[in-house]
Amino acid sequence: MSLRIYNTLERKKVPFVPVKPGKVSMYVCGPTVYDSCHIGHARSVVVFDVILRYFKRIGFDVTYVRNFTDVDDKIINRAGQLGIDPIEIAEKYIKEFYADMDNLNIERATIEPRATEHIGKIIELIEILLKKGIAYRINGDIFYSVEKFENYGKLSGRKLEDMEAGARVDIDERKQNPFDFALWKSLKPGEPFWDSPWGKGRPGWHIECSAMSSAYLGETFDIHGGGKDLVFPHHENEIAQSEGAYGKPFAKYWIHNGFVNINNEKMSKSLGNFLLIKDILKSYHPDSVRLFLLSNHYRSPIDYTDKAMEEADAGLDKIYSLIKRVEEKKDIISKGIEQKQGEYWIRFLEAMDDDFNTAKGTGILFDAVRHINRLMDENKEINSSDIKDIINSAYQDISNIANVLGIISEKAETYFDKKKTKFFENRAIDQSLIDSMVKERFEARKAKDWKKADEIRKRLSDMDIIIEDRPEGTVWRFNG
Repeated sequence: MSLRIYNTLERKKVPFVPVKPGKVSMYVCGPTVYDSCHIGHARSVVVFDVILRYFKRIGFDVTYVRNFTDVDDKIINRAGQLGIDPIEIAEKYIKEFYADMDNLNIERATIEPRATEHIGKIIELIEILLKKGIAYRINGDIFYSVEKFENYGKLSGRKLEDMEAGARVDIDERKQNPFDFALWKSLKPGEPFWDSPWGKGRPGWHIECSAMSSAYLGETFDIHGGGKDLVFPHHENEIAQSEGAYGKPFAKYWIHNGFVNINNEKMSKSLGNFLLIKDILKSYHPDSVRLFLLSNHYRSPIDYTDKAMEEADAGLDKIYSLIKRVEEKKDIISKGIEQKQGEYWIRFLEAMDDDFNTAKGTGILFDAVRHINRLMDENKEINSSDIKDIINSAYQDISNIANVLGIISEKAETYFDKKKTKFFENRAIDQSLIDSMVKERFEARKAKDWKKADEIRKRLSDMDIIIEDRPEGTVWRFNG
């Protein structure tokens, strides 16, 4: 099966055929750096991180550009509230963005440009639009005339005659059409500015991405991505600018991820349910956050709840527990031998080739974990070469799948040591007590005193301790 992508522009899944064979050029809108990143930002960055990892894993040479919008109304307004320079605000939140993304095991993009580094390219693009008569000047402000672009609305499916100026469109009586948008904004007191042929000022938001994407990927490239909230007006306006200027298709494929809701409500500061990445990571492992964000198809909304995160945590425990269990059987895994593609990796490829279906892909990962656990439960002494081969193959598949999903970011031993430390810090329980209770239960089972064994299991469960009876003995782990 060849890779098929849901293209927002065509409103259907289509085969992926890159502009240049063997290469992928991808631009994803990065953050406007005026505040800390929230779980919605995390979803977009994680989704495109997995897409990047998958393209690379299946052999493509990827040029991935993710920008920083470091001059914008929101940054200027926040700086005004705090009484500091907008540049200082941008720098602060760019550093914080990197800290959050590093914690989430996000690969750096190939190129991470800032809008303020591309003022010359922005001015050049605006001049092209002015010469073509697609943009017009009012004093020191430059506006794009949406009526001059025949296919305006083709990405969002909107028609100009059916639209009304709303919350996401700046109302300005000077504009020829309410949906015309600013390419260049003339200088206002206290704002950052640059020199231009039209006087001092700064760029509008939309033109920044058109300039940066063309600077690094050319006038036509493969994939443009971002959250669904960017379809209109931001991405619609990027198309109008870029295709209006260059007369060529802008991006071949448009990929948009769905929203993150909080307990079935839209995330909003006014509702008090605005969850920052750095706060979530105080309670949950980064791999759990990634597992949660990838548990639904990227185009679908996903609901953040305590229950959903606890399920992701429990799932992560199962993966790390399996890794620890296999690695303790040193004679099972063949070191240094490249394994052939196993059935789970092949199934995972099929899922990912179907519009990057990580929801199905994570299910396949857990199928492999269950399979190995079952084989090890049923074979106390794994001497059969056939059984070893099956376990080796599935274990290699787990490793490959986890790498694409960006999870299993540390050694199992380290993972459980951290959990143990955190567990005992938060509870007045001594580990020796747990060990003695597990031993007591083992003796009760040996004596076939099932009632006592069940009572001890219940007491351990009340202490948030989960026990597993395996052929090689009883093990315990933390629930949470």
